[in-house]
Amino acid sequence: MTETHTATQWFESGMTAFAETRYDKSIERFTLSIEQDAGQALTLVSRGAAYLKLDMLDRARDDFSRAVEIEPGYARAYHMRGLVGEKQGDDHAALADFDRAIELNPEYGAAYYSRATLHAKMAHTEKAQDDIAMVAHLGNRNMASFMNENNVWQTHHMRVEDCLETELER
Repeated sequence: MTETHTATQWFESGMTAFAETRYDKSIERFTLSIEQDAGQALTLVSRGAAYLKLDMLDRARDDFSRAVEIEPGYARAYHMRGLVGEKQGDDHAALADFDRAIELNPEYGAAYYSRATLHAKMAHTEKAQDDIAMVAHLGNRNMASFMNENNVWQTHHMRVEDCLETELER
């Protein structure tokens, strides 16, 4: 008796293998998912990431490029393709992909970080500093948002500060 899987089940199995750093196995499972549903940009990016981990750069670039064709607004696909371009020594193509990722998602901290690293490598010091400042800004803002929404201690601490301010104003 053979077991049949849906594209989603193959994808989930591929993600599990990826998380376990079994990249060859994740590639097999992502490929089975793609064979059943070739229009899933996320599956292509995931398989491309596994190829990237195995330093199979041409295959990774192909998957990221296919994902961009399917979903032109997918910032992560551009960012990942930029990482491949940088590893292949094509700094200008990498920079263009990082720029596009940031244009599509101005709050994509990882793309700013990758672009900062590339700018530093290319001796664009001011641009690298600007991008690092943006990474810090996004990180601080995200941390503050997390603390305000999810941290009970922070909530109680803010109440204490509010009470102190009220007492000091008397």
